[in-house]
Amino acid sequence: MVTRAESAALTRRALLDAAADLLDLGGPEAVTLREVGARAGVTRGAPYRHFTGKDSLLTAVATESWERIADQVRALRTDPALSASDKLRGALRTLIGVGRDQPHLYQMLFRRHGHRPEDLGEGLDRVRRQLCGPAGDPAADRVRAAARFQDEFLAVVADLVGERNARHYGALLLTSAHGIADMELSGHLGTDALRATPDELVDTLVRMVTDAGGTP
Repeated sequence: MVTRAESAALTRRALLDAAADLLDLGGPEAVTLREVGARAGVTRGAPYRHFTGKDSLLTAVATESWERIADQVRALRTDPALSASDKLRGALRTLIGVGRDQPHLYQMLFRRHGHRPEDLGEGLDRVRRQLCGPAGDPAADRVRAAARFQDEFLAVVADLVGERNARHYGALLLTSAHGIADMELSGHLGTDALRATPDELVDTLVRMVTDAGGTP
């Protein structure tokens, strides 16, 4: 017999899966609590018992996505069969793959804080509350999940360049990965002028960082 808690967990899972599907299909504008509930096959009031609104639902989707990406990078980092360069190559391809396969999610994950009107005007106080907020606070959970991905990624980078230079090269690699993802989505990488593939560019980045070693 399914308990009430188990039933609630199943409903929440169905709502999150439905929201993720709608996000992939049409972007944030396609995600409404009514549409999510209908797609999940639950009662009309069910979404409102689990989420305060569309923003809290999308925040939960983003949090789960960050956790999933962090798990993938951690699996690469702790795989004893992979070299340090292969781990970095895999981490970059994981991130670019999200941009390729789930562009709406990717844009939501990397949306700048303050992009929406309700995010403006709070500055460092808002960031501090998110980082130090209690467990269960959706905004704080999202920040923690994103920070966990960053920590895992920087640990992979540190294996190649050392702890002292990990942040410098980590920033370079992440901005490069974002550029590759954007250029691929826009179709510019396949033009006659560039004729480059994401995998080729990732290989070049990893080789450059590996050759640079500990020199920032």
